[in-house]
Amino acid sequence: MRVAMFGYQTWGHRTLQALLDSGHEVVLAVTHPRSEHAYEKIWDDSVADLAAGHGVPVLLRSRPDDELVTALKAAEPDIIVANNWRTWIPPEIFRLPRHGTLNVHDSLLPAYAGFSPLIWALINGEEEVGVTAHLMDEELDAGDIVLQRAVHVGPSDTATDLFHRTVALIGPIVRDALTLIDSGRAAPVPQDRSKASFFHKRSVEDGRIVWSRPAQDIERLVRAQSDPYPNAFTFYRGERIRVLKASVSKGRYGGTPGRVFIREGDGVVIVAGPEAHRGRGHGLVIEQVRTESGADLPATEVFRTMGGYLTDR
Repeated sequence: MRVAMFGYQTWGHRTLQALLDSGHEVVLAVTHPRSEHAYEKIWDDSVADLAAGHGVPVLLRSRPDDELVTALKAAEPDIIVANNWRTWIPPEIFRLPRHGTLNVHDSLLPAYAGFSPLIWALINGEEEVGVTAHLMDEELDAGDIVLQRAVHVGPSDTATDLFHRTVALIGPIVRDALTLIDSGRAAPVPQDRSKASFFHKRSVEDGRIVWSRPAQDIERLVRAQSDPYPNAFTFYRGERIRVLKASVSKGRYGGTPGRVFIREGDGVVIVAGPEAHRGRGHGLVIEQVRTESGADLPATEVFRTMGGYLTDR
């Protein structure tokens, strides 16, 4: 088949590589210009560089326009494959090829449509994450599913771990989906829209720790904001402190959320939770932090005396 692709960052790069390896003819690659957004400078392997290195024509666009439509018509693709395209693709484009457009999304749709699905899924304590290949329609990430594959989320997994595990699924799922479509054996399954959820793009602000949340929630936030993502952060004596490693305390601790309370194991317990005053919940054991100067330190070297508070401002 003649294939055009829309994609960006490492997700798009892996998709284009899979297409180049598939035996299908890649006739056009469309990608975004580089961005200064904190989350778009992470996992930023260049689709444009890969395409140019293989003699594939490249168009840089922030969003589709008339020139792009003209170029697509001239390329005469049998299918478009998209992954991590950041803006809406209109029907005149996604319906243009005879096989339509196959979108690859890093969640188990219909849950976690939209942006940053791995981070949101980890924050929410999901037991599985994965990748879905579906046919694009008018609603974002809502089209009929061609293939879907999942990986387990372990109790210590970070967003970085899940990224590597799911990005490894892109090549196989793209190749297998195209084989099904090209052979006429694809049997797309409609999504159950009653189970759909849609999430917004992450920002640095979303890493702010709110100590009235349960310790289990904060611990997952810390893992979800693992390097190279902007880390979860709090404030101590006026300084922003990034939390690199934390765990839920073994003991139950009461008091005011954010209180620097007591040492436990290799870290320092911070009182947390909506009912912390009742003493029925666990605290968060902070084990490793990063200071404003960029130094990575054990929490015990930062919180040398007990007392005082961590705050969200």
